[in-house]
Amino acid sequence: MIPETFTNLHRLHNTLTRTLNRSGGTFKWKGHWFANMDMLITTDPLDIHHVLSKNFSNYPKGQKYRKLFDIFGDGIINLDGHLWEIHRKTIMSLFRQPNFQSVFEAVVWNKVESGLLPVLESISKTGMEIDLQEIFQRFTFDTICKVLLDYDPQSLSLNFPYIPCEKAWVDITDGMLYRHLIPPIFWKVQRLLRMGNEKKLSDAYNAVYHFVDKCLARIQHESINMESEHVHESFGLVTSLVTEFKSQSGNFGYPPKNFVRDTIVTLLGAGRDTTSTTLSWFFYLVAKNPIVEDKIREEIQTFLEMKVDDQKNWNSKEPEILPSGHHVSQNTRIILYYYGMGRMEKIWGKDCTEFKPERWISEKGGIKHEPSSKFVAFSGGPRTCLGKDMSFTQLKIVASTIIYHYHIELVEGHPVIPSASMVLMMKHGLKVRLTKISI
Repeated sequence: MIPETFTNLHRLHNTLTRTLNRSGGTFKWKGHWFANMDMLITTDPLDIHHVLSKNFSNYPKGQKYRKLFDIFGDGIINLDGHLWEIHRKTIMSLFRQPNFQSVFEAVVWNKVESGLLPVLESISKTGMEIDLQEIFQRFTFDTICKVLLDYDPQSLSLNFPYIPCEKAWVDITDGMLYRHLIPPIFWKVQRLLRMGNEKKLSDAYNAVYHFVDKCLARIQHESINMESEHVHESFGLVTSLVTEFKSQSGNFGYPPKNFVRDTIVTLLGAGRDTTSTTLSWFFYLVAKNPIVEDKIREEIQTFLEMKVDDQKNWNSKEPEILPSGHHVSQNTRIILYYYGMGRMEKIWGKDCTEFKPERWISEKGGIKHEPSSKFVAFSGGPRTCLGKDMSFTQLKIVASTIIYHYHIELVEGHPVIPSASMVLMMKHGLKVRLTKISI
């Protein structure tokens, strides 16, 4: 399977999806015989429910996962067991602070007003092409930095400044996928010799760590000269992390070394890449379906016009058998393949590849909910994404603001394909032209 995989690396997701459709939604990928790299890739909702919920304790991420995603250190994405539970409770408690949602919305709206709209206005006047994916990546990076670190790097500005930490995430998500496809000994040698993919990853890690450490040092320095209540007001999330960890952990003791940095790095990656990628694919589909764009704009004008114009009002150790009949052992790596899952006729019907927003709307006009084991964008079971509500808030504000003010037209001939990456970014960006809507 190795030659076919590398031959089709530029269209990896489509190749995997075709294979999964032919094999009923689940198949075993045979890796190098000497490297213990066999993987079971599944899109079966019953399998996914089994792994994420029903038999959750049998499927830890483990040390191999932690080595693949070493940038996140002791961040929640790398943990299992009791320490994972403590981290999750800690972060959940922070996100549930009484004023968190209103603060987050204020941050997003401020970036819309001071960054997004001025940039779009300037570019639309010139008629130039624009890479919306880059715009969204800069937008989400600025907002998550402000929320977590009380610092706006202003990467989304008219001069499009180069900020190493913001750009580093592309190399990180691409490089981590590469680690999945070659024997660990190969990439570990690359890392030791600082060459190839591992050199890019190392440079990217350093850029992220330098940025976060610098921000944390600033917070520590400024907090020394402030009264305790003002420290909490100004640097709520960062200063609450250790306190909240001790509260949730009881007798567990002090947080692991680099706890704050690893947590911030994890949340930075989650806050930048996932939402910006979702926005990019959303606007690609909207641009290819202008009738849908018109309908959304009509809804905004009917229900949200005041709110869009006025941000203040827009408020296992033993082998077992999966439900699909496949045997898995302790050393089997399970890949829950969400991209392919969304394109399985077996799950969604023969129209699964069509853009049909109405498939999510009930006959009464409400949102049609699907079980998390069927629609796994935010994972499921005990590992359900803590930032789900934050994501929807940001998505709705940005999408409605842009559609309300602009018509989006794709640049003809520009290829829009997914990159071979851990996050479904667009390989060549999303090139569009904007036309201001006369309101």
